[in-house]
Formats: sequence, C-alpha cells, structure tokens
Amino acid sequence: MAHEEGQASVKEVTAHQEGQRHPIKIYLVIWGWLFVLSTMSYLVDYFDFEGYLRWFLITLFMLLKAGLIVSVFMHMFWERLALAYAILVPPLLVLVLLGIGALEANYTFLTRVLFFGA
Repeated sequence: MAHEEGQASVKEVTAHQEGQRHPIKIYLVIWGWLFVLSTMSYLVDYFDFEGYLRWFLITLFMLLKAGLIVSVFMHMFWERLALAYAILVPPLLVLVLLGIGALEANYTFLTRVLFFGA
C-alpha cells in the first residue's frame, strides 16, 4: 500500500511539471522593455538623427526588440537548442549561398574575359 502511495505522488509531481508556467512578472517586464525600446526608436526620428548613426540606432533597437520577442514570447529562452537552430542556422545558410554565388560570379566574369577579351 505504501508503494502505491509513493507512485501516486510521483505521478502528481510529473503532472505538475508537464505544463510550463512562467510568472506574469516576466511578461510585464518584457512589455516594459519593449515600450522603452519603441520609445527610443521613435526618439531617433524626433531628434532628427541622420546618416549612419540613425540607421545604426534604428537597427539596434529593432534587433533588441526582436530578440526579446523571440526569446520570451516564443519561449526560445527556455529551449536552448531551438534558439540555437533558429538564430545560428539561417545566417550560416545565407553565408553558404553567398559564397556559392560569389564563386559563380567569378567563374562567369573570368569566362567572359577569356572569350570576349578585356
């Protein structure tokens, strides 16, 4: 009988661990940071920043907001392998495809120089 009670408590513990719940405070803090970053992004336009500084700041705020959204609201922060695949694999594939395109561009250029002259 005691063995059956021990199994019941183990089942209850695993049932509670299956559903993953995060405190609402995490989401409120992230919403606050998103509000602050959006305000800073709008202030870039308000203060009329120009040139590379403007584009750097806009891109920086955009990437920070995207990172917060992906990590918390898409639950990637708690799933490390999924985060690595979502963040690392696409840029690596883009680099591979750019390398293939560069090799093909060199081949095409050298072929045209060879057959049509300088």
